[in-house]
Amino acid sequence: MKKDEQLGVSRRSFLKGAGLAAAAMAGTAALAGCANESAGGADTLANTGDWLPQTWDYECDLLVIGYGGAGMWASLIGADECGQQVLVLEKAPERGGGNSSINNGEWTIVEESEKERFKDYIRAFTKGKTPDAMIEAWVEECARNTEYADKYGMTYEIVDTALAGAIPEYYKLDEEKFAGCCRLSSVEGFGMKTFHELDAKRAELGVEILFDCHDEHLIQNPATKEIVGAYTLIGDDETPKAVKARKGVIMTCGGFEFNEELKNKYLKIYPFKFEGWRYNTGDGIYMVQEVGANLWHMDNVISMTSMYTRDPENDFSILASPWGNSYIWVNRLGKRYVNEKATGSPHNGWHTLMSFNDEICDFDRIPSWCVFDQATFEAGKMGTSQGDSFECGNFASDLPDELRDWDGWSQDNQAEVDKGWIMKADTLDDLAAQMKEWDSWMDAETLKATVEEYNGYCAAGADARFDRPASTLEPIAEEGPYYAYAIYPGSCSTLGGPEKNVNGQVLDPAGNPIPRLYAAGCFGNFQDHSYGITGGNNAENMVWGRICARHAASLENWDA
Repeated sequence: MKKDEQLGVSRRSFLKGAGLAAAAMAGTAALAGCANESAGGADTLANTGDWLPQTWDYECDLLVIGYGGAGMWASLIGADECGQQVLVLEKAPERGGGNSSINNGEWTIVEESEKERFKDYIRAFTKGKTPDAMIEAWVEECARNTEYADKYGMTYEIVDTALAGAIPEYYKLDEEKFAGCCRLSSVEGFGMKTFHELDAKRAELGVEILFDCHDEHLIQNPATKEIVGAYTLIGDDETPKAVKARKGVIMTCGGFEFNEELKNKYLKIYPFKFEGWRYNTGDGIYMVQEVGANLWHMDNVISMTSMYTRDPENDFSILASPWGNSYIWVNRLGKRYVNEKATGSPHNGWHTLMSFNDEICDFDRIPSWCVFDQATFEAGKMGTSQGDSFECGNFASDLPDELRDWDGWSQDNQAEVDKGWIMKADTLDDLAAQMKEWDSWMDAETLKATVEEYNGYCAAGADARFDRPASTLEPIAEEGPYYAYAIYPGSCSTLGGPEKNVNGQVLDPAGNPIPRLYAAGCFGNFQDHSYGITGGNNAENMVWGRICARHAASLENWDA
């Protein structure tokens, strides 16, 4: 698919998808038409087999939809440990890998002696929103992460300090009762290293991947509600392909970071921008809703604050920050609101922007603006470049050209100015005018007064408003040029998706499993209220990928 088609739904794509949905849901539609006639309509339709494809283009025991970290683990366990024939459908035109293949690669380690304390920790930070049975299942399986990492030859080192965040995230709860209740893997080479190691194992096992798959729809038995396979389109071929899954379908579709409709509908604040895998467009949400799944944790994310490009050709956020100290953060109205040196954790920093202002009937910190002068502009590059020690993300040189969104930050910040990602103006009035073109609430007089007040705190050696450390109080220059970039919530991934049980089975609104349908990874992460498990996204892939594959493999073939 073309890049622009990945980020939205074209009319052509919609019409093709609608046709697939009609085919997949023919049984459900027929049931609705017969509802007033007899209670036997479902059985009649199921017995005639009219809901089944006339032929199957592909057949397998386990069908995995999505080849990110969770899909990787479901594939490995399904094929290796369980001896099943596994087929994977992946949206990207090549490679696959998802967010876990371009993140920092850390995953959670829970030692046997700490299992009960870690369960208590999860209960503490989820505030009753994650069922106890799910906590039990997750921790018990997570305790086996090193066992499986060693089995598949993963490179890692056990550490007690995270590259991002604390271990665990909310260790200060209950007077630091949970400090040290888990540990972490450190992976030299980050998620890219782990992806290539595990992808090689997948290839050795002979697990086939079909790339460029899109517009999928699940095939459901109208009487038993069993999921028996899926329809998919592949590349530019407009003929739907029917894929038979004899035992189960494992959905590992990732989040909905690049679907504006779903983000606006479900997230706690909006707009929300992300910097990861652009193929995470929430396709799976629509798929499971078609077959009666209940959704959960849809408003939860793992994210910080980040620079948004405001560029429709590069519609993603970037982790950027100034190296100099002559800068401030202001909200949409031009007012400071935070100690700029303490803007939240790498996993939950987005909470800093949760401020609703009734005077404008909107969130007044989205966007925020980082305003700085020439000295800070020249202090050092504000983002990460290819070849840097922390090279990971959607610009990583490890990615094939077709999957890489950009080539990383320039060495002197100038390319970002030339692209318009960083605004530049000779005066604060002109800078405010540029901001106002993007967001009408910016007020030049307020911005100038805010800069003046901040400079006064610098002269006094104390930030009377937000207690920013005195050593970082450097005044913004009295003369331009001045610069600014937009700050939005966003970085890693959404966490919502279908509700599941301890076996990874997707549930309907009544809490009943939809037979033969499973979900793993960020497609319905088990954490809620907040994101509290350092390394938890990658651990989520490992834990539920393994659990889902084992349970699905234990079933009898539906066509036996």
